Amino acid sequence: MATTNKLIAICKSGTIKDGSLSCSGGDAFAIGIDLTTSMTDFKSELAENFGFDLDTMSLKYFLPGNKKTLITISKDKDFIRMVNFSADAGTVEIFAIPDEPSPKTVSNMPASRSSRTTKEVVVPAVNAPTGDVVEEEDMIDDFQIDLAMPDETETSLPCNFVLVEQKHHTAIQQWENVITGVDQRFNSFIEFRDALHKFSVAHGFAYKYKKNDSHRVSVKCKAQGCPWRITASRLSTTQLICIKKMNPRHTCERAVIKPGYRATRGWVRTILKEKLKAFPDYKPKDIAEDIKKEYGIQLNYSQAWRAKEVAREQLQGSYKEAYSQLPLICEKIRETNPGSIATFMTKEDSSFHRLFVSFYASISGFKQGSRPLLFLDNAVLNSKYQGVMLIATAPDAEDGVFPVAFSIVDAETEENWLWFLEQLKSALSESRRLTFVADFQNGLKTAIPQVFEDAHHAYCLRQLAEKLNTDLKGQFSHEARRYMLNDFYSVAYATTPQGYYGALENIKSISPDAYTWVIESEPHHWANALFQGERYNHMYSTFGLDFYSWVSEAHEFPITQMIDEFRAKMMQSIYTRQVQSREWVTALTPCNEEKLQKEIELAQSLTVSPPEGSLFQVNGLESSVNIVDIDQCDCDCKIWRLTGLPCSHAVAVTACLGKSAYQYCSKYLTVESYRLMFAESIQPVPNVERMMLDEPYEGLVSVTPPPTRRTPGRPKMKRVEPLEMMKRQLQCSKCKGLGHNKKTCKASDD
Repeated sequence: MATTNKLIAICKSGTIKDGSLSCSGGDAFAIGIDLTTSMTDFKSELAENFGFDLDTMSLKYFLPGNKKTLITISKDKDFIRMVNFSADAGTVEIFAIPDEPSPKTVSNMPASRSSRTTKEVVVPAVNAPTGDVVEEEDMIDDFQIDLAMPDETETSLPCNFVLVEQKHHTAIQQWENVITGVDQRFNSFIEFRDALHKFSVAHGFAYKYKKNDSHRVSVKCKAQGCPWRITASRLSTTQLICIKKMNPRHTCERAVIKPGYRATRGWVRTILKEKLKAFPDYKPKDIAEDIKKEYGIQLNYSQAWRAKEVAREQLQGSYKEAYSQLPLICEKIRETNPGSIATFMTKEDSSFHRLFVSFYASISGFKQGSRPLLFLDNAVLNSKYQGVMLIATAPDAEDGVFPVAFSIVDAETEENWLWFLEQLKSALSESRRLTFVADFQNGLKTAIPQVFEDAHHAYCLRQLAEKLNTDLKGQFSHEARRYMLNDFYSVAYATTPQGYYGALENIKSISPDAYTWVIESEPHHWANALFQGERYNHMYSTFGLDFYSWVSEAHEFPITQMIDEFRAKMMQSIYTRQVQSREWVTALTPCNEEKLQKEIELAQSLTVSPPEGSLFQVNGLESSVNIVDIDQCDCDCKIWRLTGLPCSHAVAVTACLGKSAYQYCSKYLTVESYRLMFAESIQPVPNVERMMLDEPYEGLVSVTPPPTRRTPGRPKMKRVEPLEMMKRQLQCSKCKGLGHNKKTCKASDD
């Protein structure tokens, strides 16, 4: 049953006494729900039907096929999960129960005590008595279990059965039968070890390995003299693991269950693996809340985050092994997408250095239909081994992002940028004169002209403004810097020399030092009035926002999965635009068609004087005059040159000549060029992890992870504009200094 269809909720009411849910006949209601149903509305309807107080009523339900465990619905996420879990069953039993004050939790271990201060810990049974010890190295710091006492509220429920509701340890009871005995089979040794760990926790004993390798696992109870044993090995000619021997009898003495205990790393990892399968975007905060509620394990945020990292690596595959798969995935990219470039380099110690990928569909699309304009930028990767992604993107005719190439490198350095640009030049074999919009720092200022000798380099305006703001921060107040930045943008966007020099004078009037800074920042690389290249009014290198969102979604994957995730996103993006462009019937793409129509409308109020050669004088309202050179496709307003579309003055001239304005539009803004850009498709690449498991590949270069490891904290993925970045500074009303107020001012009183 799809989750978009209605799920029938069979709603009953009642209460709990001594941990037991009693039902003895009465009314029930059937209500249709789905993912769009509001939990608040649903709860309000039940409160009205059963006469309960909305604020003191809780909801519980059974999972499909499990009539032993009641799951609590306490927030919207729980409600959505219930709908998803019960979708295939078609119905779900929901119990409305009036809440009573929660009992206090009991713990025998303060949360602040670290597991590193003790050498052993008791792992208790749920139903049976014992406790043995597990070694300290199998701990996660400060995992605390709080076992709550049963509720003592007494009520009756309108149904015909009695169900015992255990508190936190009910979930653990489900593990009592995960191991059933001889001939039980598992898909892998990992699955068997996880089951063994659950089984030991549920039955309250510790164990140790007698043998533990890729062929056989033999385990015994850790208690001295206890006969409990189990042995599992691989079934011949299969990948299945089978229990061959098991002595289920324990003779060790086991203690009664204690009110609190610590949990092993493997236990929490196992819990999270199962949850992450259903909810890949599970947040650490939600993990801590749910595990506390369901199992009584108290985690703080960092513990939940670290546990999620371990569990996710087991689900997705090893980050370390992914580097060894790089040679194969590069080979398969070239095989499945002929004409593509996929290459990598290692250092002398075989550790990963850098990788470059450019699919043939991207290479062909850029050469056939894109403007000769490329944006260079980087994105920090928050993967286990860190790294930086270097990106080259181009704009399509609709100003959408078109990834041309990407590289994963160990760090953003001039050497790595130089290598990336060399690979890019080799891939494109471009005869046109290119314009790059890119940062002027991190080696790009020298790397671009070194590789692309005749290319234009437009400095990224965002990064320039950030540097200006940083350099002037200690000298001027927030307000003064805000005015200077506004004038700086006016300098950059001015299309005429008059506008450019006028904005410069405004900066000079505020600060000669700021004026000098702007002059020394090489305005011919970024100011519209002076720049000689064609960047089509694109001022920032952070053009590919869609691509950055892809990075933020995939940057924590192992490197081979990250590459394939980008490939899949690019493949889908190309296909979507292929389908989209089939419906267009105009000569220009939709956004350019709209822009041209606005210029045509403005041109109706203009008059054109007789020409002098190819020069036309266009007269507008309020005595404005512009000169259009129709042969050079230029106007002194510079809008035509900046955008590739005729300005209103040029449109007036074309109308005077009896020609269509469409004849003077850049070919790169047409539907034809757009379709050429997305003509080629990206093909799927085989799963290299599975291929290497099925068949060993000889002769592949050995690649190990880079020596860098992720530092604490999460790198920022969001791009921040300079004016948004400028937070108002405190200014003292007494001394007028910055960074403090009157109360904390240290200036002496007069």
